[in-house]
Amino acid sequence: MKPLDMQDTVGAWVPHGRFSLPATSEGSLSGMTFAVKDLYHIAGIPTGAGNPTWLSTHDTPQHTSPLVEQLRAAGASVAGKVITDELAYSLNGDNIHYGTPTNVNAPGRVTGGSSSGSAAAVAARLVDFALASDTGGSTRVPASYCGIWGLRTTHGLLTTEHVVPLHPSFDTMNWFAHDADTFSRVAQVLLPATDFKALRVLKPAAVWALASEDFQQALTDVLNKAVKLIGSPAQEISFTNSDQTLEQWRLAYVAHGASEAWALHGDWITEHQPTFSAPIAGRWDAAKKVTPAQAQAAIQTTAMIRQQIRDMLADDAIVVMPSAAGLAPLLNATGADVDAMRTRTMHITCIGGISGVCQVSIPYRNAAGLPVGVSLMGPAGSDLALIALAKQISEMKE
Repeated sequence: MKPLDMQDTVGAWVPHGRFSLPATSEGSLSGMTFAVKDLYHIAGIPTGAGNPTWLSTHDTPQHTSPLVEQLRAAGASVAGKVITDELAYSLNGDNIHYGTPTNVNAPGRVTGGSSSGSAAAVAARLVDFALASDTGGSTRVPASYCGIWGLRTTHGLLTTEHVVPLHPSFDTMNWFAHDADTFSRVAQVLLPATDFKALRVLKPAAVWALASEDFQQALTDVLNKAVKLIGSPAQEISFTNSDQTLEQWRLAYVAHGASEAWALHGDWITEHQPTFSAPIAGRWDAAKKVTPAQAQAAIQTTAMIRQQIRDMLADDAIVVMPSAAGLAPLLNATGADVDAMRTRTMHITCIGGISGVCQVSIPYRNAAGLPVGVSLMGPAGSDLALIALAKQISEMKE
């Protein structure tokens, strides 16, 4: 292990994360560097999970995430550990202990979270790619806010071993890259082969309507290109049935996830009384109040939604949808504005979270040049083929 030989121009690295580790062999990623979200364990390096009390009350890991080892074996070297929102329980990208990383592609705006340092480092091209995670949107949202490639992998496809969990029923391991080629090269290393072939293109009109006007031109562009590539007209769909709303889906996701989070971390919070930012403290306070009956009802609801979405996609459909509900919030946005954006965005992101299918975010710009992300969602296990399709779409001329 050596010190990090890099100037952190965007405030992405945590103080205990300024180190580098070489690749362990030559491979398809030789010469590339990657940063690691400070939820992943690396043997001999402390894991802070975005909170100094966590850092001081947990032993230094003796094991390394297999994903880090896979990437090093493919030729990539580790460029330290970067900031996460506290215990990954946020979508905004600010951390009261370690700071708010700079979003170079949207000056004056947040990066999004919880994979804030990973997104900031990639957007600034300080590393070639960065490991991230996505539970409720923590990769898809920063990808949209920062104008970079990101995805939510199929739940369970990549190991969560030796990573600090939040909601195990929804946690997924992922990465960002600043260009499609790098993103695809990492995918070839980490993801299994798939024989998925898209035959149908789905447009969820109500979900499109949740996104601001900034997204609409990009959404239409991706939809038209997908239709052209696949050779099938778009079908307009509604994810929800007539007796359901996306707010009900979000609340089921929140209760299910919160019950798991408190079961995992409640004893530690009660014992050590860590300092959290007000919004994250509020989420933990709500989590401890979820009753067993409420948790069980939410688990039943999310299981039903999961099957409903998977039946809709079957094994041959893709969905074109926004990756977030709006532009990255301003650094000085009010708490009320941030909460409103979070709720609207989670109406979108809970669909992928609950269903456990995969979703890749393609970077676009609005008319003013600010980043927006448009996603392709595909059936469980279609990740590698979905990325290839997204790359094709990104390279198509008008």
